[in-house]
Amino acid sequence: MSLIQTRNLGRALFPVALAVVLTVAACDRGGGSDRPPEPGDRAVAEVQDETIWASDVKREAVAQGLVGEGEPLDVTSDLFRRVLDEVIDQKLLAREAERRGLDNSALAQRRLAATRERILGDMLVETVVNGEITDRKVSELYQEQLRLAETSEEIRTRLILSRTREEAEAVIGILAQGAAFEAVAAQSSVDDATRYSGGDLGYRTLDVMPEAYANALRDKPAGSTVGPFQTEGGWAVLRVEDRRKETPPTLEQARPQIVRYLTYEGVRALLEQLRGKAEVEVLLNGDSTSQEPASAPAAPAATAPAAPATPAAPPAKTS
Repeated sequence: MSLIQTRNLGRALFPVALAVVLTVAACDRGGGSDRPPEPGDRAVAEVQDETIWASDVKREAVAQGLVGEGEPLDVTSDLFRRVLDEVIDQKLLAREAERRGLDNSALAQRRLAATRERILGDMLVETVVNGEITDRKVSELYQEQLRLAETSEEIRTRLILSRTREEAEAVIGILAQGAAFEAVAAQSSVDDATRYSGGDLGYRTLDVMPEAYANALRDKPAGSTVGPFQTEGGWAVLRVEDRRKETPPTLEQARPQIVRYLTYEGVRALLEQLRGKAEVEVLLNGDSTSQEPASAPAAPAATAPAAPATPAAPPAKTS
């Protein structure tokens, strides 16, 4: 599992759907208390006799993946106000469900119990797993991946795209006479996305380029004119402006992905340990006669995160 592949893993580890939040609101009867649930917490709204705290809004924003667990959420921001409105709506809906007696049904009790278990599981992860993710572990994994990395090369190119091979051959002739590539691109290229910037495609690695471009550029040094060759959009002529080693992200840039990877690995190890100690019997099709206690869970494949890398397809840019 690469660092990039783990970007969205945090949401998968702690799924909290709207129904879950509603049931939590239905069973949390701490309303009316003026004591902050967390040090430095701030009351931001009241729904009848129940106080909504800033930490409640932050928890909902984290559950929705709008902010990270360790990221701040400014109470004056539009995002905070939007999530606050959602929390208010959730509490109003939960109160109305209680008024109608929906919380007394057997189905509601089972769903409330399931929600309680999910919350307790998340709290266990926060206490046991997250507590073991130290700055030292993050730094060690980052340095390890840097040592293992084969740094990719970025190539800065310019493009002149023609409709036919004959037009592309004419472009080659004009360039051979000493015309500036940028000027010819602005005048002749049919690629509207780049012609007005002199055909500049910016710095990109070969793996994010169209196959025809990557094959044509693979071994060409800076200063080379390449083509014409056929692409999906027409006939291309490229100029290699520069080649440079791709710069990996800094430790701070890579930290969120590394933390998510370490969290995932910690949860997987914890589940394997718990399953190894527990008696678990899986019943399928109502037939339990041939079932044996389940072994450790078949967790998704997880390997050490790949070398820190820039996003797979960065926008074209000049530098």
